Amino acid sequence: MPLPTNQPRKELHTRQITCRGFQRDDELWDIDAHITDIKTYAFENIHRGTIKPGEPLHEMWIRLTVDEQLIVHDCIAITENAPYACCGDITLIFKKLIGEKIAPGWTQRVKKLVGGIQGCTHLADLIGPATTTIFQSMAGITKGKATSDKSKPFYIDGCHSWQSNGEQVLQFHPEYYTGDNKESF
Repeated sequence: MPLPTNQPRKELHTRQITCRGFQRDDELWDIDAHITDIKTYAFENIHRGTIKPGEPLHEMWIRLTVDEQLIVHDCIAITENAPYACCGDITLIFKKLIGEKIAPGWTQRVKKLVGGIQGCTHLADLIGPATTTIFQSMAGITKGKATSDKSKPFYIDGCHSWQSNGEQVLQFHPEYYTGDNKESF
C-alpha cells in the first residue's frame, strides 16, 4: 500500500540510492552503490556555477568487494558530482575498510574509519544500503560452500521476521529455532 494522498505540495529534492549486487567468477562479491541528490530548481554554486534542475548536486559511487565470510577485499569510492571542489579528495580514505569484517559493530567501525571530518558523510552513509545489498545478494547462494556446511544463516536474528524464536526460523531452519513451540508446522 503506497503512502496516503497528502496536501498539495511542490517537489524540491530527490535523493536516489541504487545498489546492485554481483557474484564474481573468483567467488568474491561486488556491491555497486550509487547516490544522487537532485533539485527541481536551478541554483548557484560557488564551485560549479549554476546547477540546473535535474543535474545532480551529489553523485557518488561505492563498490564494496567481499568474500563469503564478509571480509572486505576492496572498497572503491568515486565522487562524480559534489557541491565543493575538495569533496572528491577524500575518496581514497575508503580503502581503510579493506580487511574489515562485516559483523556486529560494522556501522560503528565504518563511522570510526571513514566518517566525520576524515571522510565523506554521503559516501559513508552509502555503506549502509550497500551492506544490506550484500546480504540480499548472498541469500540463498551457496557457491563455494560445501554441501555439508551447516553454519547458521547470517540473516537469523537480523530482523523481526527472522528472529530465532519466530515462525520463519522454525519453518525453514528448525535446527536454529530457539522457541518452545516446535510443533506448529
